Amino acid sequence: MKSPKPNRKRFMLLCFLSIFFLCILASINEVRFENLLRFGRCTLSNNTTNTSTSVSINEQQQQQEIRILIGVLTLPDQYLRRHFLRLVYGTQNPEGAKIDVKFVFCNITKEDQKTIIALEIMRYNDIIILNCTENMNKGKTSTFFTSLPEIFNETVNGPDYPPYHYVMKADDDTYVRLNSLVKSLKPLPKEDLYYGFVIPCGSMDPFKHYMSGMGFLVSWDIVEWIHGSDIPKKHVEGPEDKVFGDWMRWGRRGLNRFNAKWSMYNYPDPVSVCSHELVNDTIAVHLLKNQEKWIKTLNFFNHTGPLKESKMYHIA
Repeated sequence: MKSPKPNRKRFMLLCFLSIFFLCILASINEVRFENLLRFGRCTLSNNTTNTSTSVSINEQQQQQEIRILIGVLTLPDQYLRRHFLRLVYGTQNPEGAKIDVKFVFCNITKEDQKTIIALEIMRYNDIIILNCTENMNKGKTSTFFTSLPEIFNETVNGPDYPPYHYVMKADDDTYVRLNSLVKSLKPLPKEDLYYGFVIPCGSMDPFKHYMSGMGFLVSWDIVEWIHGSDIPKKHVEGPEDKVFGDWMRWGRRGLNRFNAKWSMYNYPDPVSVCSHELVNDTIAVHLLKNQEKWIKTLNFFNHTGPLKESKMYHIA
């Protein structure tokens, strides 16, 4: 019996249909793959855009922040005062500003200071040691302001210039309320600014005399001027706040002046022309010479109010 002859036409038709089917399948897969690529590119693009937007927002927020350096002039041996002030300033959360508080004194002279202060620097990095002999009215404040452009010179040509918009000199018996300070600075110029508590105490004219040493502030351009001008170099000795005011007057600097009185004042005990009772609208309180005055002041402003409840402690 003869085997049937293969039907060539049917075979060729089946081959053609198979090839056609494979082509369609390949085409469909290619479309799916292309869509997958497009989806991936889209997702990546969106993620990149979102990341860029997030970074851009962060950069804008940083650019809008006021940068302030507060130099607290103190003495090397005032270890306990520095630790206390770290608590006072470290527990404040200023909004819209980056504030660095540094403790400032002249060259250390004792062996124990070298070790203890080295430990402080390693732990907190908040100390500036000036190249001077410790003094009150013989140029310490001048050395502080003159040294700053050299300390922060890496930012002069960088994107973060100026390193600070404002520099404040404060005493270590002054309580500065950081949010109040920032709020008062927001509408003020960032150039040629001289800010503080006008002396004499009875005056409200910021263009008379000078700002009290309890805590005065200037813009960074004035700091650079102090660094380069001969006026501060030739007039160093005398009451440091009065000497600073002389520089401003003789150099015709600080044409933008702001009198923060009576939001800055001396503690009300003892009563004086420069003091008044504690009030809510306060930027700085001066002459907190002992712990009792500090505690009364901190309690008045409810400084520890944000303390969260916890099972770990009970403070009645």
